[in-house]
Amino acid sequence: MKNSIFRSFRFEIVLYSLLSLVYTLLTEAALFFGVYLVYQILNNDDVNAKMQQSENIGSNLMNNLNSINNLANNNIQNRIMEPKIQPPGKGLIAVIIITAIIIGLVLFTTYFLLLTKKFASYLEDIAEGITKIAAGNFDTRIYIKNEDEFAFIASKLNTMADDIKQLIENDRKSEYTKNELITSVAHDLRTPLTSIIGYLELVSDQNKLNSDTRQRYIEIAYNKSKRLEKLIEDLFAYTKFSFGEVTMDFSEIDMVKFINQLVDEFYPSFQESGLEYDFSTNLHSVHVVADGNLLARAFANLISNAIKYGKDGKSVNIKLGKENGKVIVSVTNYGRLIPEKDLLNIFERFFRVEGSRSSETGGTGLGLAIAKSIIVMHGGTIGVKSDFDGTVFEVVLDEKKEGNDIT
Repeated sequence: MKNSIFRSFRFEIVLYSLLSLVYTLLTEAALFFGVYLVYQILNNDDVNAKMQQSENIGSNLMNNLNSINNLANNNIQNRIMEPKIQPPGKGLIAVIIITAIIIGLVLFTTYFLLLTKKFASYLEDIAEGITKIAAGNFDTRIYIKNEDEFAFIASKLNTMADDIKQLIENDRKSEYTKNELITSVAHDLRTPLTSIIGYLELVSDQNKLNSDTRQRYIEIAYNKSKRLEKLIEDLFAYTKFSFGEVTMDFSEIDMVKFINQLVDEFYPSFQESGLEYDFSTNLHSVHVVADGNLLARAFANLISNAIKYGKDGKSVNIKLGKENGKVIVSVTNYGRLIPEKDLLNIFERFFRVEGSRSSETGGTGLGLAIAKSIIVMHGGTIGVKSDFDGTVFEVVLDEKKEGNDIT
């Protein structure tokens, strides 16, 4: 901790020690001055008494002998003018010094304890906070006072409590996510598998079905099997992306040719879904450094998603442009809008917009999560917005600059 020396605990201790010493000296000075005044008052009373006695004797002698009276008066005046006080002995001086030292130690200790009382109180607060945190109350916070070492300790204890609380919450969230993952996988695996088993049982009975019906059931079972295969592939892919087990093979890619080729590959899917599509760009070429296979998978997932959930809009638009050294690709569909509350979770694994889990869409709930993982691995970003102008997924990647080598 880098604090001003004047705000440190060490400086305060030195300061309070000096103050205690000053207060001790002032108190002792006042105490001994008071004792001295009392002594002087008592001594003056004794001298006055002797003066009164001498005057009485002088008055009696005056009636008898004037000469003796004058002599007596002179003696009395001499005694009044020059009182003789015996100097204290060495023993008395030693007693006074020892007494002063003892009183000084007692006063210094008392003043020091009074001035540093706040430190003891703050240490008690810190100890109480540690006890509560150790007992599992991670909402406990220690009040930060001043900017000294004690405040630094209190701050670190508060930070530790926050970190432990966050770890526990993350652990609970991880446990919840794991259970949700198991439930989702079980559901998505069981649904097509149940259908496959059911249709195969039907076609296994040669006597109940004619050849056309049997062929149709076989095709349905085959399509369900392909869906099951896709789900398993996505599960393996997402696991690899999550644990960083994917090796990337970078190369220079012309995004204009790349997107054109990808859209052409989806031509049958657009036709089958009754969708029109459009790819527009004002660029002749623009290059990025990327793993072509992974990037193709990411954009394929975005286009597939637009086809699945954009059928009501009858059209899918893909745009490519660049701005400030960034390559921007957007995929827009005009189907059902995504509720605002779902936009924040749209890229989470197994997340589906309410009502989208159906036999028609048949998504695995991993496509967008995989797409985001791939884009992030390439140092890019992906976002989504959904309003009456359509649902737009936008990917931003760094443009390859001339002269930059592929690493």
